[in-house]
Order: sequence, then structure tokens, then C-alpha cells
Amino acid sequence: MNTKEKRNVLLQVRNRLEEMAEKDYKEFSASLIPGVENMLGIRIPILRDMAKKIAKEDWKSCMEWEDTVYFEETMLQGLVLGYAKAPVEEILAYAKKFIPKINNWSINDTFCNNFKMAKKEPEKVWDFLMSYKDSRDEFETRVVAVMLMSHFLTDAYIDRVLTVLGNLHTAGYYTTMGIAWAYATAWAKYPEKTKEYLLRHPIDTETYHKTLRKCLESYRISDEDKNWIREVELINVRKQMEDE
Repeated sequence: MNTKEKRNVLLQVRNRLEEMAEKDYKEFSASLIPGVENMLGIRIPILRDMAKKIAKEDWKSCMEWEDTVYFEETMLQGLVLGYAKAPVEEILAYAKKFIPKINNWSINDTFCNNFKMAKKEPEKVWDFLMSYKDSRDEFETRVVAVMLMSHFLTDAYIDRVLTVLGNLHTAGYYTTMGIAWAYATAWAKYPEKTKEYLLRHPIDTETYHKTLRKCLESYRISDEDKNWIREVELINVRKQMEDE
């Protein structure tokens, strides 16, 4: 497919997206995703269906769209990468080009949660993610945190995951929240191991505080652990925050 044909496909997809836009849903979604001003207002299940269809056709043309206008066009690219069937090296090459486009938590987390290649080729995807572990970019580090949470909280990887999360640079609010979310999810699946790691390998106070708050919000963490967090650990952390 030449450049003109790729451009025509993009315009066709854009026209379809514009036709499906919902004003009320746009206002609702925009209130949850600060800083996004190019949203049409299309529900994720609809975008998933479109992405599945594109993934069965010329998905590479979709991934090569450079002049995207709408939030939903970028979201589509992230979803297509999850559904596309190709060698892992090819998928990861496109993922490397896609990640710099991420500038909000919604596209970040949808892309990560839907990245099915992580289950098929975990070691290669792990190695790919480790190329971002020392990044100071807010969303590159959130990609690592959310991808590890979504696909690598397993017996084979949990020890490595806890260590990597503990050494990510807290480059901004969305990184900090991503790490906290990942640790709270790890705590739900591996409570003793995660709690022990956090007590023996302290992370920065703000991220730890947010982790504890996330744990209290979880329905999967025991009442015993929640009571300990409320009655002991949160009090200690708040004292630390006051002293800093």
C-alpha cells in the first residue's frame, strides 16, 4: 500500500470515528482524562471491535499513521498492536514507535492491558520492557509499571517485578500512581512476598503512601492487612511525610 492509499484508509477510519462520536460521552470521558482536548467521545468496546477488524486486514498501515488528529485514532493504534498477529520482533518494533505517542493514562493503560504478546512471548516482552526501566519519561515508566502489573504477576516473575517496580524513577504523578497500582495488585496476589519486599526495600514515601491507599481500596486484600495498614503503617508513613 503506497502513501496515498494509506492516507485514504486513515481518512476513511477518521470519517467513521467522527460519525460515531457521542457528545455526552466525550464530556464524561474528558473529565476523567486531564489535558486531552482532541477527543471525539467513542466507547472503548466500539474501538475494540474496530481494532480487531483492522488487525485482520492491513494493520501495519494503521500503525504507520503519523498525522493522527483524534485521541481515538491513537487509542486504535494501541489496541491494534494487541490484536495483530505477527512475529514478536515485528510487534515490538511497532510498539517502540508507538510508546512515544502516549501522553495520557487512558491510552497508556489500554495499550498495556491489551498487549497480548506479553502472554505469548513473555521473556522477549520482558527484555523489551527492561529497555525502559531506567527512563525518566513519565509515560515510558508507566508503561513498564502497568505492563508488569497486567502480564507478569506470576510465580515465574513476581520477584523480578517487585524489584523493577522499586527501582523505577518516579518521573511524575502518573508514574507514581502506576507503580502504586502495580504494588497494590501484587499485594493482592502475593501478599506476604509483596509486604515483605516493601518493608525490606523502602520505596519513596509518596509512592509508598499511594500504594497503601490503593491497598485499602482493593477488595482482594485481607481485612487483617488492611487493619495493619490503617493502624500501624499509614501512621508511620504520615509521620515520615511530615518530617520530610
